[in-house]
Amino acid sequence: MEHSVKMVKWVLPLALVLFCGGCGYLFGDEGVFRDKSNDYKKAREVPSLRVPEGESDASLGEIYPIPPITDTILMADKFEVPRPAPLDVTSEDEQVKIQSLGDESWALVATAPGQVWPQVRAFLSSSQIPVARVDASAGLIETGWVNLEGQSMASRFQFRIDQGVQRGTSELHVLQMSQAGDVAKWPGVSSDLTQEKDMLRAISQYIANSTDSTPVSMVANQAIHSEGKISMQEGPDDDIYILLSLPYDRAWASVGRAIEESNFEITDRDRSAGKYYVKFLGTKSAEEAGWFDWLLGGDEDPMANQAFVISVESVDAQDVSIRVAQQAPLEGGETVALEKRDEQALLTLIKGNID
Repeated sequence: MEHSVKMVKWVLPLALVLFCGGCGYLFGDEGVFRDKSNDYKKAREVPSLRVPEGESDASLGEIYPIPPITDTILMADKFEVPRPAPLDVTSEDEQVKIQSLGDESWALVATAPGQVWPQVRAFLSSSQIPVARVDASAGLIETGWVNLEGQSMASRFQFRIDQGVQRGTSELHVLQMSQAGDVAKWPGVSSDLTQEKDMLRAISQYIANSTDSTPVSMVANQAIHSEGKISMQEGPDDDIYILLSLPYDRAWASVGRAIEESNFEITDRDRSAGKYYVKFLGTKSAEEAGWFDWLLGGDEDPMANQAFVISVESVDAQDVSIRVAQQAPLEGGETVALEKRDEQALLTLIKGNID
């Protein structure tokens, strides 16, 4: 027994020596289990995959595309690491909310299009509504004809999923068509707005109830960009402005809501001139106060209770610019330019609330 114990005492150190002697083979630079964390530095750029002539390349795309950097504005004077925009209304617990402008309604969903797409498919399947056509590149799902309770003729629906204004959000639009009239092409507006709104409410409720078990469609994620439609830009005169990719009518309404949600009081507005006259009420939470303390310095908000003019101007058919200037206490509505960091602080607050 004593002889066996001695043998074990000798065998264990010998095994450790042999094992460590082979560590280079197992874990060294040339080992079986070598560290591969820096292999990406040796990666070579290769040409994109090409399909034969006459074949479609619509399904090709980056699996993990790197979105472009849009907010590249740096702080004035000395460089400071930019802090993320303060979270406000866009961080609410509301997963889905229905918005309207005139007769148009849509659902704003706080998830990327690649998550909304399978939810729409699941809703149609659970409702036993047949799917007639799917176009992921355009974000479209079209149903077959269905007979709705209480309706004398059948209807069909088109669901369009677009990227939302803010990054990682989506917009869901519903279009309804009745069997009466020309059924060869979809109408510009729904044949029955009541059916459209009922369907929008039903699918919005379904999405809100199923967010905890939402799959992701990689195809839809690649086809429908989710970078958002809003960014901070710097003009040729070093002025800072928000670039918003929305038609003017909707942009005007969205900016008005965002101004009020950003703790401004609208004292007047001029739709024809594209101007909101506002008074900034100051920060309204400890989180926002911390943001402004860091950005502006000091314990008190120096811009509270001051008057500003927020301009909404068309850049082209699908883009508007949003600028802010301080309203001087003079007759005639003159404005004075803000310091760059003050200008960016106010625009950043508004930008986070535009949807």
